[in-house]
Amino acid sequence: MKPFAYERVGEPAAALATMVRPGTVYLAGGTNLVDLMKLGVACPDLVVDVNDLPYRDIEALPDGGMRIGALVSNSDLAADRDLRTRFPAVSLALLSGASGQLRNRATVGGNLLQRTRCRYFQDVTKACNKRDPGAGCAAREGDHRDLAILGSSPQCIATNPSDLAVALSIMDASIETYGPHGPDSFSIHDFYRRPGERPERDTNLPHGSLVTGVVLPPLPMAATSTYRKVRDRASFAFATASVAAALDVRDGIVHDVRLAYGAVAHLPWRAWAAERAMRGAPATVDTFERAADEELAGARPLRDNAFKVPLVRNLTVAVLRKMTEANW
Repeated sequence: MKPFAYERVGEPAAALATMVRPGTVYLAGGTNLVDLMKLGVACPDLVVDVNDLPYRDIEALPDGGMRIGALVSNSDLAADRDLRTRFPAVSLALLSGASGQLRNRATVGGNLLQRTRCRYFQDVTKACNKRDPGAGCAAREGDHRDLAILGSSPQCIATNPSDLAVALSIMDASIETYGPHGPDSFSIHDFYRRPGERPERDTNLPHGSLVTGVVLPPLPMAATSTYRKVRDRASFAFATASVAAALDVRDGIVHDVRLAYGAVAHLPWRAWAAERAMRGAPATVDTFERAADEELAGARPLRDNAFKVPLVRNLTVAVLRKMTEANW
């Protein structure tokens, strides 16, 4: 590991001030950053520890929403009683990630900012446009079994590894930030980026800005939301595909629905087309199948990950069917 300087800060303004120095990164839980430093992917000159910043509260808001500090641990958030009652998909997503030890250390903000687990990004001997812009994408002709089928580009087929971000997508969460111009916020749908011609940028977060928290707006049907993850082993594994869903069925008709996919794109993939296809339609397997097909019509799988298309379709139908049965 390359030698680096370490500094601890206690105020947001002090954290931002360190970013004028080239090669500076923030450290929260460190469960992703330290791995990348060991691999030589991240080689900072200065690591700024932000764990003393005042972003550790979980607040149930009067309108039925929640505000979650960026430094809340994944374990503490997953166990929060209000979250499990109002937004169970978020709790389930957190509990499906990593191991208990890592969840104890990992933070909400760090989870949302973690880098892809594409092996070509993590291997500095391989060509990767995300790690080294202009180098090429070795994954396209290499081992891409776990990589993107939706929204990719010729430059990058990496996937976003966050379970939490998928669940937050169906909640229309806001990401609160603090930057050179003070507090700001992004819709989660504007926070993440497709790879396009700039795959090195995962998010639209300005350089040096901090993620300070997440706001979940009130959403009554979120109380019956769920998250289901398919992976190669039962625990401590990243998703092969995942689905977050919230469903409101009235008199056998889909009144409203929220649906998002994980491990299929460079960002948490909100299934807008599938949602449109379901609203106002009968809550039947046929409707769910047609909606999934509508969403996946734009899939562009490669040689070894075409299996994800039927996997996501079947997972969508299975999750919605189970939710419909629970509603009835």
